Amino acid sequence: MTGATLNDEQVRFIESGVSISAASRDVRRVPSVSKVVGCRVATDRRQITVLVDAAQAGQLLEDVEASKALAVVFCLPSSHRTLQLKGRDACQVALAPGDAALAARHRDAFAEDLLPLGYALPFARATHEFQAQQLRALCFTLSDLFEQTPGPNAGSRLEQG
Repeated sequence: MTGATLNDEQVRFIESGVSISAASRDVRRVPSVSKVVGCRVATDRRQITVLVDAAQAGQLLEDVEASKALAVVFCLPSSHRTLQLKGRDACQVALAPGDAALAARHRDAFAEDLLPLGYALPFARATHEFQAQQLRALCFTLSDLFEQTPGPNAGSRLEQG
């Protein structure tokens, strides 16, 4: 999907309190996975930046540096709605002002989605806890977008925009 862009609703979804996981691979194609503690989308809706805690995402950071490949899954636990975004040019970039606050807002929004499902607030918050001094940002250009919500359309490529 060349020139893929996210639509407004997709941007709202991936920047909300969703569960986010990122994956890459090493030179032997062995996968690495880490949780993501926040996401922001550039105004062009093609550049996506995800925030990870380096203490938890060391292998992922190494693999992205070597392969430039990144797949990121966004899932809302209360509905199981899931989108997958992929990029082929991922790299670590400088944090933007406000990234630690963005990660804290994401953690709190994620916890709020888990509360009606019966999870206690301390547990819900702990699942997306991070150390601000360990935050790292990975940026990529959207190359592929997939519907991954469980059901008959899971795995379907979504059209751009």
